[in-house]
Amino acid sequence: MADLELNKLFAAPLVAGVVFMGAGILGEVVVHPHRLERAAIQLGEGVVAAAAPAAAVVAVLESISPLLVAANVDTGRQLAQRNCSSCHSFNEGGRNGVGPALYGIVGRNHAQVAGFAYSNANRALAEKPWDYDALNAFIATPARSMPGTKMNFAGIANTQQRADVVAYLRSLAATPVALP
Repeated sequence: MADLELNKLFAAPLVAGVVFMGAGILGEVVVHPHRLERAAIQLGEGVVAAAAPAAAVVAVLESISPLLVAANVDTGRQLAQRNCSSCHSFNEGGRNGVGPALYGIVGRNHAQVAGFAYSNANRALAEKPWDYDALNAFIATPARSMPGTKMNFAGIANTQQRADVVAYLRSLAATPVALP
């Protein structure tokens, strides 16, 4: 009886393989694929002419300084909770997650939260503070403002929303940093 069970174990994958192979052959017979006589997209013969290099377009980031005075901290909190809370904590003494705790970030130097493994790009800026302009640029496009960062976030394009988030981050301190 054991030999019969062993035969079944070996036969099952073989039969399945033959069935799938047969289905593939039958599919090619039933459905007649046809090749195009010419490519759907025609590429020109060689290089026609080198195009003039386009002028580099450098997007100038709009400053949030004028918007901070009237920024909505509650809206900033909601945006931060929605976009940032899966990786960061906001409370005083909060734990580090995938990202460092953000309590007291405004005015603090880069890469200063104990126990967090910062990227080399962030550690290279350890002598520079997270001022309003640095936070604005980083929240807009982290990868562009700090090439080499480990933060995997596309950013917030809307200037008012960035101002609201920065106003919320500013409020996360015993003594908030003065507005610019």
